[in-house]
Amino acid sequence: MAEHVTDEDVRAAALQYVRKISGFRAPAAHNAEAFDRAVEEVAAATAALLDSLVVRGRTG
Repeated sequence: MAEHVTDEDVRAAALQYVRKISGFRAPAAHNAEAFDRAVEEVAAATAALLDSLVVRGRTG
């Protein structure tokens, strides 16, 4: 589960989310900074979520 998620997986999911929600596969130059910042913020929030999850009953 979550222990198998890499930083690359998190960033790819964040990029997919931002593309979906913004409607842009690649932003225009004037939107690139906002787009990239959103990807980084979504990735950070996702990593924080994964770091805080507790899975009960897991051994080892």
